[in-house]
Amino acid sequence: MSQKLIAPSLLAADFANLQRDVEMVNASEADWHHIDIMDGVFVPNISFGMPVLKSIQKHATKPLDVHLMIVDPDRYINAFKELGAAILTVHYEACSHLHRTLQAIKAVGMKAGVALNPHTSIHLLEDTIQDIDLVCIMSVNPGFGGQSFIENTYQKVSVLKELITKKNANTLIEIDGGVNSGNAKKLVDTGADVLVAGSFVFKSENPTNTIQDLKQVIA
Repeated sequence: MSQKLIAPSLLAADFANLQRDVEMVNASEADWHHIDIMDGVFVPNISFGMPVLKSIQKHATKPLDVHLMIVDPDRYINAFKELGAAILTVHYEACSHLHRTLQAIKAVGMKAGVALNPHTSIHLLEDTIQDIDLVCIMSVNPGFGGQSFIENTYQKVSVLKELITKKNANTLIEIDGGVNSGNAKKLVDTGADVLVAGSFVFKSENPTNTIQDLKQVIA
């Protein structure tokens, strides 16, 4: 994949002006909307759930990249398909039967993603990488926006890229957490395909320009 993608994380948007921020992403050079669903059990935070995602879907014109930070994600696969998710990412740590979960996501027509927490080894995906459309490497501990980037992420991207190449897989590498204009180029040079940017975009003076700057950095 030659084109590198930017997926602004709506977790950092202004929830009182969510339609405005979704429409800003629509009109920007961003590629996807990244949406974090948190349950307060798998991670120590609760974000937004299905009613809010339904509202986002009404206004979003770009693919919904839905990241489930929840226990027992299998229960909700069909629901998130109905809510318009194009990519549904589950956490390796939350799935007892990962291969079954991936097949269930694909069976209803979504791309299947797997997220790895900072402490989780890339090598655990050896047996499933060819069934995974996207691996989301958490470059912060999941649950809260605005955290500092974990430097070991570069090493994990390199190892994952080697695994994808070795297995002749078509898996995209996504980075989630602490992404900014200072580390974006190194991440894509190391092998990343999709960069999730939350606070760096939405807390900036001009989010549209910030997205444009990120796209130029990784072009």
